[in-house]
Amino acid sequence: MKSRYLIILGLLSNTLSAVIAILRLNRMTKIGFSILIPILMLAIFADYIAPYSPYEQVGPPFSPPSSKYLLGTNDLGQDILSEVIYGARISLLVGLIVALVSVSIGTVVGVISGYFGGVVDEILMRLTDALLSIPALLFVIFLMSLIMRIGGYVSFYSTAIVIGLILWPGIARLVRSRVLSIRESLYIESAIAVGASTSRIIFKHILPNTVSTIIPVAVMHIARAILIEATLSFLGLGDPTVESWGTILHYAFERNAIILGMWWWFIPPIVLITLLTFSIYLIGIGLEEYYNPRLRSNIRQV
Repeated sequence: MKSRYLIILGLLSNTLSAVIAILRLNRMTKIGFSILIPILMLAIFADYIAPYSPYEQVGPPFSPPSSKYLLGTNDLGQDILSEVIYGARISLLVGLIVALVSVSIGTVVGVISGYFGGVVDEILMRLTDALLSIPALLFVIFLMSLIMRIGGYVSFYSTAIVIGLILWPGIARLVRSRVLSIRESLYIESAIAVGASTSRIIFKHILPNTVSTIIPVAVMHIARAILIEATLSFLGLGDPTVESWGTILHYAFERNAIILGMWWWFIPPIVLITLLTFSIYLIGIGLEEYYNPRLRSNIRQV
């Protein structure tokens, strides 16, 4: 058990080293982090940055931007700027939960399928292919609609878990292909020959060598999850008790913000969703260039 914790710490250390190296070498990743960090600060320190509680009426409904309400108020008199600031926390949290769920399931399925092969591989890959053939967004919308019809309410945690349960097949495919190549390596054959256990081979030799495959995809999944969550909330399938950017857009369009010319209600969340996903994609591209030897030659010195 102790050795597994050491392996996990080693993976985290290698990831941090990779991020530092990428920041030194890749211009696009620097841009990505320069956009991400301010939004991350909004999410972490929302309680101190937001001028009001996003859940309380603080002024007259439909107030335009002013010195007191920088982005005006919504139909309930809630401060829109405070809603937008707290929305960063929900969007990032959903993205991280989705990445954790999808990467965990995809890695387990990919490692088991690639290492054991045979019937196990055939069953798991057919299941993976079946899920890959279904459009992820439509499948998530269907499941969330079904959950709401049965239970009547969904939390943003359940939303994140459902999204994660849909997005794992792509990771499983990538991890499996990587494990298949690692399994044929001489050091794996040597470990088997000296009697190393299956768990030791997987945790000590295979998993550390799949990091280059997992991390870039996991980062991309965060951006994808943020977009899916915003879409679900915009359609009214998200958690109505939390302030997410998608929820803000849902109520803005439902209350005819465009017709009323209330640009301050719907433009800020749209801009922030775009900037956040764009920054994460830039970071993901930088990670992929760093880990992929064929792409590393494209990294330009700043």
